[in-house]
Amino acid sequence: MSINEFRELGRTGLRISSVGFGSWVTGGPGLMGWGSQSDEDSIAAIHRAVEGGVNWIDTAAVYGFGHSETVVGRAVAALPAADRPLLFTKCGLVWDDNGVESQDLTPESIRRECEDSLRRLGVDYVDLYQIHAPDPQGPPIEESWGTVLELVKEGKVRHAGVSNFDVELLDRCEAVGPVETLQPPLSLINRESAADVIPWCAEHGAGVLVYSPMAAGLLTGTFTAERAASLPDDDWRSRDDEYREPALSRNLALQEALRPIAERHGVPVGAVAAAWTTTVPGVTAAIVGARTPGQVDGWLPAGSLSLTAEDLAELAAALRETGAGHGPIPSVA
Repeated sequence: MSINEFRELGRTGLRISSVGFGSWVTGGPGLMGWGSQSDEDSIAAIHRAVEGGVNWIDTAAVYGFGHSETVVGRAVAALPAADRPLLFTKCGLVWDDNGVESQDLTPESIRRECEDSLRRLGVDYVDLYQIHAPDPQGPPIEESWGTVLELVKEGKVRHAGVSNFDVELLDRCEAVGPVETLQPPLSLINRESAADVIPWCAEHGAGVLVYSPMAAGLLTGTFTAERAASLPDDDWRSRDDEYREPALSRNLALQEALRPIAERHGVPVGAVAAAWTTTVPGVTAAIVGARTPGQVDGWLPAGSLSLTAEDLAELAAALRETGAGHGPIPSVA
């Protein structure tokens, strides 16, 4: 199955598939890591996604402390030039020689990170450069955002966006120069961004790339309580409340509620979860990760899945009945 839905990414002029490949897991172990990961499996997964119609990859310098970008660069370089996807990456989270992570949004650090990302990815420019997260202790965000906009003017970055910003920070950046994209979390379990930042983007013409649409594995259709209990210590999910009781049982009940909808459409459960996020007004596309080509096959149909009003009403009812997650339950037209 190939993706057949493409959307305009805000004001960028880029037309992107409604689901994109997220390479957080590609970085492997480390702070906020996902445990051990085979580079060859990651490259095969990226190639499978591109073959299925995915035309963009989202990564970040900090994923695996540069390792994700390196692997993405290898995967893209192995593809024919005409088939190479758009590359989106992020800055602002740095690390030292001991693997200790910190934030740095000074102009000097942003410029250094950009050069390092270009080198690891093996490209002359990136299609979208995003500030990974705000730094309350750092320089004024206007200074940091202005630096990213300078990189656009210099041709090292085609378009500029932010990630994990609230409305106040979005307003402050917009006063300096257009915020072309925002990357917030959004899933049936974490719906908070649908209350404020996504509507802000709709009002200001910014594209929205949501991450963790399958709630980092909870809504894939294959997650179990046993799997949660066996998560290794170097997998950040082992320390997250959504993977522990009492939230875990509610989340697994929600996962089961997705199954009848998936069966009606003949798609995997994870595809329903990912497709739901792209029905939220203001959302452009969803970032979905994968360790293997088989996992890509589990969500790729989301790029062609049209959920009906009946499906959406059923999902809204399931959220109310299970009590899973947090944030507003979008109304169904």
